Formats: sequence, C-alpha cells, structure tokens
Amino acid sequence: MMALKETPSQTVGPYFAYGLCPQQYGFDLKSLFTPDVVAPETPGEHITLIGNVYDGAGHAVSDAMLEFTQVDANGQYPASSEQIAASGFRGMARVGTGTDPQQRFVIRTVKPGRAQADEAPHLNVTVTMRGLLTHAFTRIYFDDEAAANVSDPVLASVPESRRATLIARRSEQAGSVIYRFDIHMQGEMETVFFDV
Repeated sequence: MMALKETPSQTVGPYFAYGLCPQQYGFDLKSLFTPDVVAPETPGEHITLIGNVYDGAGHAVSDAMLEFTQVDANGQYPASSEQIAASGFRGMARVGTGTDPQQRFVIRTVKPGRAQADEAPHLNVTVTMRGLLTHAFTRIYFDDEAAANVSDPVLASVPESRRATLIARRSEQAGSVIYRFDIHMQGEMETVFFDV
C-alpha cells in the first residue's frame, strides 16, 4: 500500500507566514494585508495591540501568522474598496511573529465599536503556525469594556475561569494606547479557541 504524504491543507505552517506576509519578511513581493488595519486619518480611538504567541512549553513562537478582522469604531465592516479608500479602515490585518525581534505581533488599529447591541467590542483572530493541522480561532476583548463584556453572548458561553484568556489589558505609553494580549496555544494559561 502506498503511503500518502502530507499536503499543504494538512498543516498550516510555517511557510504560510512567508508566503502571505512577504514584505514583512523582506521578500520583494507586495503583501495583500499588513499589520495596519487603519490609516492615520481613520476616525476612532487609535490603539496598538501587542502580544506573543506561546507554545506549550512557554516559548515564544517565531513562525506563527495571525489574521485579525474587526469592525470600525461605529461597528461596521468595510463594504467596498471605495469605502476603504475614503476612511482608511481596512477591517483586516495580517502579521507574522517572525518579523519582530521579540517575536511579537504588533497591530495598529482603532478600537472597534459594537457590531450588534449585545456584542462587546472585540477582534476576531485566526492563528496559523507549525504543528497545527487547521487554523485556530479566538477573540480579543478589552478589559476597559467590563459592562459590555458581561452582555456578550460569546464571552458568556466561556467558563468564567477561562474568560481572562480572551481579555486584552490596556496601558498608556508616551500618549499612545497599548493593549497587551498573549496567545497561549497549550498549558495552564491556554487561550480559549472556538470551533468555527
């Protein structure tokens, strides 16, 4: 009997990071998406989201690729390329952790509004990296949105003891708003991932 080899659809990394973030890795190809969800003139509270992806041994992963999608400050996804050009809001970012000396992801965006009345502001995150056979999906909520977080049906579906793994922590540095959010793929602090 012939043994079949693994195909690209059976593992998600690490080469997707190089192919989907070529500019970030110094290749002479244009990246379709960058770590910037917004342009400087985009309306809303501009924030920077910083974090690491950690493996089960607690080591920072240098070859993960993350995709972030979100609504704008008014709770709307961009509807057309004309709207993106006018507002500077792209609604999506893509970044490889191997592009930062500290193996972090750094995303520049605006704090999202509520897409629906019962939803808290959040970003959707897709993680790909070595060793995964399929993408991992999670969300990022904000620690300064406590009242909205209580009413969010997705966050409420997570056991209370695990909800902290989905909350980004706010700080201010040199007049800029920074949120810290680390993703733990395994272990005691494993981030909550969703079946999508």
